[in-house]
Amino acid sequence: DFDLVFTSSLTNAADLKALWGPRWPPILLYFHENQLSYPLAPGEQRDYQYGFSNLLSGLAAQAIWFNSRFHQADFLAQLESFVSRMPDFRPSWALDAIRSRTEVVYPGCWFAPAVGVEPAPAEPDPPLIIWNHRWEFDKAPEVFFTALRQVADRGIDFRLALLGERFSTVPDVFRQAAERFSGRLVHCGFVPDKEDYYAWLRRGTLVVSTAVQENFGIAWIEAVRSGCLPLAPARLAYPEILPDAHHALCLYRDPADLAAKLALVLTRPERYRAARAELARAMGRFSWQLRAPAFDRRLTALCGDGR
Repeated sequence: DFDLVFTSSLTNAADLKALWGPRWPPILLYFHENQLSYPLAPGEQRDYQYGFSNLLSGLAAQAIWFNSRFHQADFLAQLESFVSRMPDFRPSWALDAIRSRTEVVYPGCWFAPAVGVEPAPAEPDPPLIIWNHRWEFDKAPEVFFTALRQVADRGIDFRLALLGERFSTVPDVFRQAAERFSGRLVHCGFVPDKEDYYAWLRRGTLVVSTAVQENFGIAWIEAVRSGCLPLAPARLAYPEILPDAHHALCLYRDPADLAAKLALVLTRPERYRAARAELARAMGRFSWQLRAPAFDRRLTALCGDGR
């Protein structure tokens, strides 16, 4: 017997519950992403069966956790829109049922033991820009590389490390960027060894995100915890994760603002060491050492609600 089923939003919890039979334990559904708002690749059409699976899973679960307030609000808004477009029998009652079970429970991150105190004692010369995101369309790499080109055209020096994981389909802009920035590129490709990966993050001056889909951002948080100054769009989960005092410096409004902030930091990186140290400490609240007790309390309470 099980006390609890803890599953992700990629599982159809309703099917799981039907297969389990009448003596089912409580189901906890964790949404790290959802199928109603996940951006589509070029030429792709949305299959709403996956969104309907999210709806059914929400009804089958006793508790629904989201990895950010942004994601919670986004999913509930998309779900309401989805139900309103149904041609017949719109189950509007399901919206309140699902909403009442939702809660925001931030995930945890494993940080390197030596990470998160101060930036590296000596700044890399020239400054090092980190990209540690997936090499996929939803991270909008073309926006990132366009901003780099604009900065480079102004004669501002920097180095670039592309650390993210690549999959079967890689946007061609990465190949173009490897050629365009070959003289500045110090690493290009996924770093499988965790210690080597953390070492690259500790060397970084900046970490940049241009994502069009980000509900939490573990890779981004890892880099900030390691001492990188973050630049990210003023939307998605970023304003929620980043302390308010650093929004003006670290969140950009549009691509032109990103290029301007990049130039500002790259020309005077030493000016931002204190901000980097403050942000590194702030990200410590997402360590598993602090997040695990919050998970334990909630999981214990859910197990007590078993049937």
